[in-house]
Amino acid sequence: MHVELSRAIVIGAGNMGAGIAAHLANAGISVLLLDRPMVDARSRNELAEQAVERQLRGAGFMHPDRAQLVESGNVEDDLARVSEADWIVEAVFEDLEIKRELYAKLERLRKPGSVVSSNTSTIPLAHLTEGLGDAFARDFVVTHFFNPPRVMKLLELVGGKKTSPDVIERVASWCDRLLGKTVIHCRDTPGFIANRIGNYWMSVAALEAKSLGLTVEEADAVMGAPFGIPRTGIFGLFDYVGVNLVPLVWGSFMKSLSADDAHRQHDVTRDPFITRMLELGRTGRAVGSGFYRTTEKGGKKIREALDLSSGEYRAVRAVQLASLDAAGRDLRSLCEQPDRGGRYAWNVLSHLVSYTSEIGPEIAGDVASIDVALRLGYNWSFGPFELADRVGVAWLAERLSAESRPVPALLKKAVEQGGFYSGERWLSTTGQWMGAVAGSGALAFSAIRRLAPRVAGNDSASLWDIGEGVLALEVHTKMNACNEQVVDLIEAAPGHVSQGFRALVIANDHPRAFSVGADIGSFVTYVKGRDWAGLVRFVERGQSALRALRMAHFPVVGAPFGLALGGGCELQLCCDASVAHAELNAGLPELKVGILPGWGGCTRLLERWIERSGGDAHLAASKVLEVLIDGTPSGSALVAVDRGLLRRTDRITMNRDRLLEDARQLALELADGDYRPASVLHWSVLGADGAAELYARVDEQRTNLGFSEHDMVVVRAIAEVLSGGDVAAGTAVTDMDILALEVDRMVALAKTPKSLARMEHMLQTGKPLRN
Repeated sequence: MHVELSRAIVIGAGNMGAGIAAHLANAGISVLLLDRPMVDARSRNELAEQAVERQLRGAGFMHPDRAQLVESGNVEDDLARVSEADWIVEAVFEDLEIKRELYAKLERLRKPGSVVSSNTSTIPLAHLTEGLGDAFARDFVVTHFFNPPRVMKLLELVGGKKTSPDVIERVASWCDRLLGKTVIHCRDTPGFIANRIGNYWMSVAALEAKSLGLTVEEADAVMGAPFGIPRTGIFGLFDYVGVNLVPLVWGSFMKSLSADDAHRQHDVTRDPFITRMLELGRTGRAVGSGFYRTTEKGGKKIREALDLSSGEYRAVRAVQLASLDAAGRDLRSLCEQPDRGGRYAWNVLSHLVSYTSEIGPEIAGDVASIDVALRLGYNWSFGPFELADRVGVAWLAERLSAESRPVPALLKKAVEQGGFYSGERWLSTTGQWMGAVAGSGALAFSAIRRLAPRVAGNDSASLWDIGEGVLALEVHTKMNACNEQVVDLIEAAPGHVSQGFRALVIANDHPRAFSVGADIGSFVTYVKGRDWAGLVRFVERGQSALRALRMAHFPVVGAPFGLALGGGCELQLCCDASVAHAELNAGLPELKVGILPGWGGCTRLLERWIERSGGDAHLAASKVLEVLIDGTPSGSALVAVDRGLLRRTDRITMNRDRLLEDARQLALELADGDYRPASVLHWSVLGADGAAELYARVDEQRTNLGFSEHDMVVVRAIAEVLSGGDVAAGTAVTDMDILALEVDRMVALAKTPKSLARMEHMLQTGKPLRN
């Protein structure tokens, strides 16, 4: 079920409310953002206006133009306009009475059938809607976004006893398809899933560290890599979220949890050390001091940590725990170590798994929902039940029993079944096996690999049948860099498509990178060996393979996401069309390694700007040069469109999980339509004089750009390629002429010692060298 969403209103312009408004605008939704009126300010809408400005500065918008979709207002002058909205999002202060007072007004003003949702993180839905009419309750849900809303993929969705199933389905569709969220259906309990478990873990990890005499550094080290938790660990996380939230968030839990809830045994709100930190204003990163701080002595910055015994700061110490040295990242082995590090790991793990198993049936319908919520909401590598399977559920249960501690029913069921997971199945919270629902719209290579053998491939890339006559090319090297084996398969792809397939999709499941480009290690090997003929072959093979895809008799659709840099960006530039993830970071940063795009990047981008500019060669070359000397990743698909790295007709998908299926559907549309291969474009170039002009314009800005002498050498080579080389202005060219110039100028640059130094530095450090 998908119902169009054309207008939303967000009430509350704090960080969360403004972030939600910005992300709705990212999806193309018109939004009215309301907050309290400012009486003596330049504008009564100043709070909302300032919130929009903060989102612009803080990258809440995927493109600056999206801010134009957010209109600012205030709740005194503009609340009646909720009648315009399909969706009303409440994001006001976490106070039950304030929220109820607002809902009473909304009940009178909203249009029938509009959805009202609260972004509460702790208050149960039943408390929010108590005393309100049935019609309001039918249209009311909790939509718990995580901060920042643009970045955090998790969305916890809660319906009440009276909520209409259609409303839950409608909101789930909006959050999934329009906002790109992973929607987890939660039961109406305090804190829902992620914060209920995550806050409990934080309480246990902090208090058990103190009890066992660990330092903050030791606790953070144990809670980090072995548990698959970010390196902030536990005390670094408290600093990040703010110790000042303990009375508010943890205090709310203590008010709403049952008297026998195990969280009460680790109540940080009653901890005297935390209380003293709050009295001293040591609340975390926002104020510069928490469990850690940075000071300056003698002109040097010194990182300090709180001593959990004395409460005084001292220099950060290296962690020296025999348990960590012995076990490394092996969590079970760590838990079996006899020192305080091992005892600490076991105490936290056993409490975490026991508590999650105990309350699992109360908060969710299945174990996977709980694990996903913790992975996405707290950036853990593994949820509690996945951790249990990794160390062994039988081992966990046996050790709990040996310590005369209760073994929760759900954990016992997992022991009987051999774990919480089995292949693609997982346990419901009542102990039955379940799996993914067919027809969800998500398609992943992880599933494809299990269902069918690959059509062709090697160690670096594979071709897969993804259904209905569509073949998919998957690169699977480190960060999906394109080496010679990848080029081998790109060259072979057209032949395989001709054997019963109708289209090709270029995609992969890497968590971060579509492709970071051509394998720079291969490039450096040719240069250091002065194998110029080999380097020419490497570059020309890549050009030829990508051009063959561009001119193929079948449609080729790219599915870029994450990092699509250098040769990875060139790979999607050769496609007939792209379906890009909204959070695309595409770019051609070759100048930073002393060369220029050589697999058709200059050529294809120039072609796009020639077409976009109506044949204006000067404007096109200027725009491409601007993109290439900038070299920074786009930051979003919308910015990539501005730069010409995506076409204006290319599609953007907000939900990364739907990208492959959306690309497959577009490939089928093109194959079923009147598909025609790309034609060879002819245009007139600027020539040598035009190249000199382009170079001179950059040279005038050289100081502001911070460009070195060698940067300008690369700029000259790029300008010559974009202008057609040493020819007269107005000379007619095709892509083949510009491709040949790419090879010539790239090899010339590669022969310079400073370009080699840049490439080696990038290979060794991952950072550019501006020599």
